[in-house]
Amino acid sequence: MTTPAVNTVAWFEVASDDPDGVQRFYGELFGWRFRVDEESAAGGIDYRILSYPGDEQARGGVFGTRGQFPNHAVFTVLVEDVAVACEKVEALGGKVLHKVLGNTSGPDFAYLLDTSGNVFGIFAEAGA
Repeated sequence: MTTPAVNTVAWFEVASDDPDGVQRFYGELFGWRFRVDEESAAGGIDYRILSYPGDEQARGGVFGTRGQFPNHAVFTVLVEDVAVACEKVEALGGKVLHKVLGNTSGPDFAYLLDTSGNVFGIFAEAGA
């Protein structure tokens, strides 16, 4: 898989308390394919990687929330450093909703609010 450029939308996620239904919906609507993310599953997380028809590259995911987070669809931007980007978000008037640093089962990431209250995500490559 090629690495996206820093500061570009590099992933999207659909989170749902009904991941099977969301998978069926988008699969039938757009022909998207899904596979279980084995590393997440080993950590007890329901995460499914999606790819587009004719393209094996992972493009996004479906997160089974088990009702612990609101249903949402969010774009995610690759950044060099999640902690630094979170500080900048707050300095610009945004808000950090949820931040995970030192993640042993995946990359550092955060869910944020822009100044209009829109949710978006950021992540850094694992080990960055």
